[in-house]
Amino acid sequence: MIRKALLLTTILAQPAFAETPGIEKDELTLGFIKLTDMAPLAIAKEKGFFEDEGLYVTLEAQANWKVLLDRVIAGELDGAHMLAGQPIAASIGYGTEAKIITPFSMDLNGNGITVSNDVWSLMKENIATDADGKPQHPISAAALKPVIEEYKAEGRPFNMGMVFPVSTHNYELRYWLAAGGINPGFYSPDDVSGQIGAEAYLSVTPPPQMPATLEAGTIDGYAVGEPWNQQAVLKGIGVPVVTDYEIWKNNPEKVFGLTEAFAEENPNTVFALTKALIRAAIWLDENDNANRAEAVEILSRPEYVGADAAVIANSMTGTFEYEKGDKRDVPDFNVFFRYNATFPYYSDAVWYLTQMRRWGQIAEDQPDAWYDATAKEVYRPDLYKAAAEAVIADGNASADMFDFDADGYRAATPAADVIDGVGYDGTKPNAYIDSLSIGLKSGQSVANGAVIN
Repeated sequence: MIRKALLLTTILAQPAFAETPGIEKDELTLGFIKLTDMAPLAIAKEKGFFEDEGLYVTLEAQANWKVLLDRVIAGELDGAHMLAGQPIAASIGYGTEAKIITPFSMDLNGNGITVSNDVWSLMKENIATDADGKPQHPISAAALKPVIEEYKAEGRPFNMGMVFPVSTHNYELRYWLAAGGINPGFYSPDDVSGQIGAEAYLSVTPPPQMPATLEAGTIDGYAVGEPWNQQAVLKGIGVPVVTDYEIWKNNPEKVFGLTEAFAEENPNTVFALTKALIRAAIWLDENDNANRAEAVEILSRPEYVGADAAVIANSMTGTFEYEKGDKRDVPDFNVFFRYNATFPYYSDAVWYLTQMRRWGQIAEDQPDAWYDATAKEVYRPDLYKAAAEAVIADGNASADMFDFDADGYRAATPAADVIDGVGYDGTKPNAYIDSLSIGLKSGQSVANGAVIN
């Protein structure tokens, strides 16, 4: 905590110039995966926000999430667009162990769950329709359960793709399945497949490869960020059945991550980076998404997401297409700034930890205080607040645009905002875990391929 206080004091002592003084490293290489939620990085570069702060940034697409994390840890990348679960998992030694922090959350929502055309045709029999004959949303995984049972009766496994074991996509897919009465399987210290006791078998597929893998029949569905759900619609190979906005309204998504060592050695650089990213997020959402068409053109470039502009626009401009021709208004499908999207709330980190515990990635019970302390090691609202205050002082934002709540926790999520009707209070993680339908409860663990008490 002493080092954190010193770092914050160093930052707050800086005068409020548009260009951050005392930058330790002005040439940076930042990594990303080809997803639309990398947008704050692309916009900060293309609109000159990095340069305004005295930073000269190169953005590099990475092959997959593991490569991205390894390169940040090795110092080959100075920071990156990351899965929110990556810094958290690294901090507790699940998978790769490292001290990664985040001063900035990149977005809310932005993911979907897609199934193959064959699976969709079977699911539709179990879904109510509206007056226009269209499926009623949100679609529960209960509509998928009879399909999985049919597969099992035929001796066929039901396979689904997700992007990484500690990804939001993995946890959202598991949440949706469990809410519909389908067990997505458990992890244990000696079996990290995540398929112990599974009724649907989840495995890793890199985001850009999802549509091709679905088309090849290797998987029956997947959870991924955009534009790869909309790509399935465009290609006519699958149907997105639910968005993460419908699973958990305004759920946290990606973060900007960098090593704790880099932040300590380069406090003014991190300050400048965070300022530029805040400005990019504001630009993306301002005036009721008025800049989204320009953002779509930027993201469609091959050096960024590299998908057709029309595919990216399907979700980035306030709509989402389910079945081909069934395009619906979802103005908050991609949120980059409003609803305090960029603030690194401790409660967001705690939610990821609860899901890791729920499915056995955290093998044993931990007290509520452990969840709070672990979140505070990774999420750094102190760094965010300092940068946001400087953005305000520069005249690029106003104070009423931010939440500077002292405790760093979001207000509890009401039950009505979650697909299974279970609310979330980040200050009570164990009570929350025990309230969920399928998953480990207090006192339970996984050993020898089974849940034990």
